[in-house]
Amino acid sequence: MGIASASIYACFGSKEELFRKVMMLYGTTSGERPRRALREQPTARAAIHAMLRATADEITRPDTPHYCMLILAAPSGAVENHTVREFLADLRRDMLTINKDRLARGVTDGDLTVPPARLDAIARYYTTVVQGLSIQARDGATRAELEEVITCAMAAWDTFTSTPSHPVSWPSTGKHKT
Repeated sequence: MGIASASIYACFGSKEELFRKVMMLYGTTSGERPRRALREQPTARAAIHAMLRATADEITRPDTPHYCMLILAAPSGAVENHTVREFLADLRRDMLTINKDRLARGVTDGDLTVPPARLDAIARYYTTVVQGLSIQARDGATRAELEEVITCAMAAWDTFTSTPSHPVSWPSTGKHKT
C-alpha cells in the first residue's frame, strides 16, 4: 500500500492493533446483516434461517472477496501470532454465543421447545454451518449452491426441535432422550 511502518505505528501503535481495528470494522459492516437477522426475526427458526441467508448474501457479494474474513483470517500461523489467533477465536466464540442466545430467546418466547441442554449443540451446529458456508464460498460455491446447503441445514432444524421416535444421545448431556 506504500505506507511506511513508522506511519502505521504512529497511527495504530502496531500492525496487530491495525488488524484488530480492521476486524472490528469488518464485524460492524459485513457481520451486521446476519446479526440483525438474529435480532429482528420473530421466531428462532426464522432468525437462524435469515442469519444463514444473510451470511450467504454477504460472502457472495460481487464487490467483495467470497469468504468471511473472520472465519478465514489467520486460523493458524506463527507462534508469535498467538494473541491474534486468540483474538479471532474469541470473535468466533462470540458468534456461537450470539446464536445460542437467540435460541434461548426462542425458548423463553415459546416458539422453540427444546431442553436448554440442547441449545449449545444446536448453536454449535448452525455456527459450524456459517463457517462452512464461508469456506465453500472461498472455494467457488455460488450463492445458489450455498442456498442448497442452507435448505439442508434448515431441514435439520426439524430433527433438532422435534421429539424423536428413537433415543438420541446429545453430547452436551450424555443421556438418552426419548
